[in-house]
Amino acid sequence: MPTVLSVSGSPSATSRTARLLRHLDARLTAEGHRVVELDVRTLSADALLGADFQHPDIVAATELFARADGVVIGTPVYKAAYSGILKSLLDLLPQYALAGKTVLPLATGGTTAHVLAIDYALRPVLSSMGAAHIVQGWFVLDRQLDVREDGTLGIEQGTAEALHQVLDQFSGALGRAPLLAAAS
Repeated sequence: MPTVLSVSGSPSATSRTARLLRHLDARLTAEGHRVVELDVRTLSADALLGADFQHPDIVAATELFARADGVVIGTPVYKAAYSGILKSLLDLLPQYALAGKTVLPLATGGTTAHVLAIDYALRPVLSSMGAAHIVQGWFVLDRQLDVREDGTLGIEQGTAEALHQVLDQFSGALGRAPLLAAAS
């Protein structure tokens, strides 16, 4: 059973991004994957901003990446780029922390003007970290996500279908990731 690390790069405790990831985590779990959640905002701010590689939070996060077969990285888009808190964590991970891993980048934002943030801001960093395979990412507009009164997430029908297709591609690639890694 592959292990998937689900990383929320949102600084907000009430994040649509994190809720979207948890929704997708449930689907991955139902498909038989072991999902481990990591909300970057819960890590020590002093460690992230002070580049404290030895801080227990950073060491633990590094170990989570090392044990994962695949990584789903979700981020809100601010000013055409992924979140600064996510960047802080990625900067503290080993250079090839994603070596041999399948990665699914996801982003949320308020306007389609930010849709290219995945390909032009996030994907190059993930690639430089040695990801074996970065599947097609997906951008979700905030208005396509509805946080209900009970805290559950509603997703527009067309968006939900597209997300499931992207997640299926990730899941399929994850099943092949060990073969790709072994061939290198």
